[in-house]
Amino acid sequence: MRYTAAHWGAYAFDESTGLQPLADDPAPSRIGRGWLSATTNKRSRVLSPVIRKGWLEGDRGAARSSDDFVRVTWDEAVRRVAEELARVRTAHGNGAIFAGSYGWSSAGRFHHAQGQLRRFLNCFGGFVGSRDTYSHAAAEVLFPYILGMSQRQLQDNVTSIEEVAEHCELLLAFGGISGRTAQITASGASYHEIPDWLGRLSAGGTRLVSVSPQRSDFSSAEWVSVRPGTDTALMLALTHEIVVSGRENRAFLKRCTSGWPQFRAYLTGETDAVAKSADWAAPTCDVSADRIRTLAHELAGKRSMIAVAWGLQRADHGEQPIWAALALASVLGQIGQPGTGFSFGYGSTSPVGRPTRLVPWPSLPQGRNPVGDFIPVARLADMLAHARTDYHYDGETRTYPDIRLVYWVGGNPFHHHQDLRRLDSAWTRPDTIVVHEHAWTASARRADIVLPATTPLERDDIMMNRRDPRLIYMSQILSPIGEAQHDYEIFRRIARQLGFEDQFTEGREVDDWLRQLWACATEVAARHGFGLPDFDRFRDEGVFAVPDAEEHRRLMRDFVDDPERAPLATESGRITLYNETISGFGLDDCPGHPTWLPPVESLLDAPDGALHLISGQPDTRLHAQNDLGSEALNDKIGGREPALMHPATASARGLAEGDVVRLSNVRGACLAGLRLSENIRPDCIALATGAWFDPQIVGGEWLEVHGNPNVLTIDKGCSELSQGNIAHTALVCVEAWDEPLPALSIDRPPRILEGPG
Repeated sequence: MRYTAAHWGAYAFDESTGLQPLADDPAPSRIGRGWLSATTNKRSRVLSPVIRKGWLEGDRGAARSSDDFVRVTWDEAVRRVAEELARVRTAHGNGAIFAGSYGWSSAGRFHHAQGQLRRFLNCFGGFVGSRDTYSHAAAEVLFPYILGMSQRQLQDNVTSIEEVAEHCELLLAFGGISGRTAQITASGASYHEIPDWLGRLSAGGTRLVSVSPQRSDFSSAEWVSVRPGTDTALMLALTHEIVVSGRENRAFLKRCTSGWPQFRAYLTGETDAVAKSADWAAPTCDVSADRIRTLAHELAGKRSMIAVAWGLQRADHGEQPIWAALALASVLGQIGQPGTGFSFGYGSTSPVGRPTRLVPWPSLPQGRNPVGDFIPVARLADMLAHARTDYHYDGETRTYPDIRLVYWVGGNPFHHHQDLRRLDSAWTRPDTIVVHEHAWTASARRADIVLPATTPLERDDIMMNRRDPRLIYMSQILSPIGEAQHDYEIFRRIARQLGFEDQFTEGREVDDWLRQLWACATEVAARHGFGLPDFDRFRDEGVFAVPDAEEHRRLMRDFVDDPERAPLATESGRITLYNETISGFGLDDCPGHPTWLPPVESLLDAPDGALHLISGQPDTRLHAQNDLGSEALNDKIGGREPALMHPATASARGLAEGDVVRLSNVRGACLAGLRLSENIRPDCIALATGAWFDPQIVGGEWLEVHGNPNVLTIDKGCSELSQGNIAHTALVCVEAWDEPLPALSIDRPPRILEGPG
């Protein structure tokens, strides 16, 4: 039996049954059903090295979105990449090279595209990289100020789900706790327990309340159908009602927070003559004032947990709902108590709150980057379009670099970025774009040099996730398709051309590196009190279960027990409800305390008939991975990504289940198939991210024909503090599509010409 793993699960493989989830996984991911078929779809695979015809002719990127490619040998492709890297370094310096990569390409510890790319470019003299993530950039920048810890530290220490199940009486989940996102784990997954945990919560008597525009974000909970983008106003009103009823925990606020007087003055209206009451919030949130007051009183009278999903902060002013949620939990004063307080990320990825030991497994050494420059991750198009202009980030005024070469390995920015028409335009600015890719994604189609890479099923690797209870030897299941090579081998060849092969490889083959990583892991395990089998035995057996050692964590327990002995690493050593440092930045879009700031685009001032677009994660694939696999393809409607709409909304527009509709706004337009459900607000439409970007000119109009919502989303930072993305802040118009359906281009490769010889 051979085993392998992905971010959505671990699998056993044999020739007769194919890939099967591990037998003891209680809730195997739906995503895995489409993995093998997506990998073996040769129509979508990059089968040989190619170079864009216009780049060879010196067009400087003008035809990147629509050009033909020329097939070349590996030797020719490697030579061209090496020469271009050397040219850009000589003419412009390493600060003109951008390393684009996102960490979801593989769950393997060695064949990790981002690590391989950064190691290679560090050996070459460095690169401009990105900071933070599309998932939770607002939180990553904000948490060190208000909690004195990074997002990773908070995630590691979120109160264990076992404690919540045992002690919590009322779980109030802003953004729900979704089974869609609970399928996945960065660095690999072997176990999915969130559905079982939610079932035990319900059976155990914990009252579950979900605040979301969709009931399906937490289907077993009571549903508070909030207007999208207004959660902060609701949180402020809940907090206000607790305070005016005299039920705030004054002892906790005095011992464990700073800035309460300033924040209280804002809540009660002393500073702006507007009390943030239930009556104030009700018309904004579309939740009745009586419902808000009742919920506030219930929170104050029970052992309560305030939970926030990651998606909530991917919106305009995204820092505010997580800060306001923390303030609500602080006023309740139950932070640090068993099963109550504040959490961020339950269900947003499967291991958040998992009560298992955290083991810091080794990874591929990347070396040191001599170039100190970076951009916030979601400001990619700004960087390309506005080189050498200033912007604000995390209290600094920074300058966008002038990037001449983009090197992208792992990931697809034409999936996860916003306003893809804008990115498409900015993408023409660099001199050269190099991509390693196994499939003809939109990014590969817009590259100048495309090098075919293997997938996780075509190579050996090791899954070692510090938050997962198993180590998996990822055995090669398939032979490499076409001329595909591992990223490591590709970089080795280029490094040889540039004269630093020995530095990059350290004289090791892939098997040598895997043995080295396992040797380091053996030392780590010994420090944690258990042993690992030798490498050959592990490879033969395929799975190693880390000895059970449950660690029931409770967020900020030590701090709450003794704030003087265990202060937080904030400006005051306390939870900052008013932060003087942030206030001192003087940012209109991120004041010094949680504040209601109307979004740049919302239903509060929408034109007639506009709907709020919800572009959450899909349940048939990971982001855009496996979109051409059987599971995702079978879920589509007329070949288009399904969009969810309330039946009453559809009826008012003369639409029916299965219709193809056109979604549009000032940024773009796309087609989608229509699916109806009463589990979504009538003023919303949900279109999951990840449909492969397929823009065409149809009837003289620019139209994305497959259902990619990021042609509709706004490419703007959520504030000048974090510059996180605001994917969940967008309005659209929806109408029937009565014209013939355009043929999709994503299911066939671009035209490839034969090179000389």
